[in-house]
Amino acid sequence: MGFRCSLKIKRQEKPGAAPYWQTFSSEAGGEATVAAALREINDRTPLTDLDGGRAMPISWECACLQRKCGACAMRVNGAPRLACSAFLSEFPGGEIVLEPLGKFPVISDLTVDRSVIFERMKQARLWLEEKAYLSGRRHEVSYQSARCLMCGCCLEVCPNFGAAEDFGGALLSVNAYRTLEQSSGGGHKKEMSEAYRKLYFSGCGGSLACHQICPLELPVEELLLRSNAVAVWGR
Repeated sequence: MGFRCSLKIKRQEKPGAAPYWQTFSSEAGGEATVAAALREINDRTPLTDLDGGRAMPISWECACLQRKCGACAMRVNGAPRLACSAFLSEFPGGEIVLEPLGKFPVISDLTVDRSVIFERMKQARLWLEEKAYLSGRRHEVSYQSARCLMCGCCLEVCPNFGAAEDFGGALLSVNAYRTLEQSSGGGHKKEMSEAYRKLYFSGCGGSLACHQICPLELPVEELLLRSNAVAVWGR
């Protein structure tokens, strides 16, 4: 039996344009994901909304569709999620509301400009300038740091993050750990630590809203504490 639901989507033609809402029906199976429903809707010819009006294809990002890239991050019924891992069966009420992430500039519909994430990484100087120092004792923690998809879900719920601000949020701290830990020391590690204190430590309010929202369930709190220990306390 088909699983019928509706997708109410916040749409915006281009940057600066007025947003509006448009609703589409979906008869994808209950085990289908929001991503699958969006693809099914966009495959329709002609594409019409729930009221029968003509509609342009919905703009959204995807790549792997297997929770590996983070490209399909959006707000699903108010919470930041990956569309590829949000199943229609999770929403028994039948209406699913989709919005773009609110902390980033909208490009079109559900597609946002997350380039600020990578700018913060560059500002934090998160690269090695010497041979990596690998500690077997902390290898598992470094691996967890490397799993971050940089999807932006943790930044979406952070009360201190804003695309126009310097604060890099938990995403920066999580990714900083393995680089700081693998650095053997010297001037560049000092530069990384100073940038970390400016771009993360001095701006974090400690709400830990980021801890529960990660779609991969990374040990965010542990990684924040470990990054602080290396960059701030020199441990």
